Amino acid sequence: MKTTKLRLLFPSDLTAKPLTYHLVKDFDLVYNIFQAHIKPGMKGDLIIEVIGRESNIEKGINFLVESGVIVEILTKSINLDEDGCVHCGACTAVCPSGALYLDKDAKLCFDNSKCIVCELCVEACPARVIKVNFSENS
Repeated sequence: MKTTKLRLLFPSDLTAKPLTYHLVKDFDLVYNIFQAHIKPGMKGDLIIEVIGRESNIEKGINFLVESGVIVEILTKSINLDEDGCVHCGACTAVCPSGALYLDKDAKLCFDNSKCIVCELCVEACPARVIKVNFSENS
């Protein structure tokens, strides 16, 4: 099984169509929604994690593209330099997914599995210890 994070950009004429339903039904994929800004008749933006066989993920992506959805495979990741972090928590205030949080001891923690790579934390960090890494999608 493979896991891939995707950003789906829907044109306004597609937001009312159940396209993600086909990922499950037709391509045997499971998906988890990290962020969604979708209203019928308006442009939509959806960030999801897709889990399934690699060939099915490719087929599902092709289906979405052929349907008119712009698909971005998220190959970026956030890197936190824990040695330089002062644990101020400024990044937690802007993190929409809850990937950055302060634990019970007020120590900054980062859960990469929740990260949607919005990059808001990079600008919010006064110590500049949060960076964006780019890598090939594997």
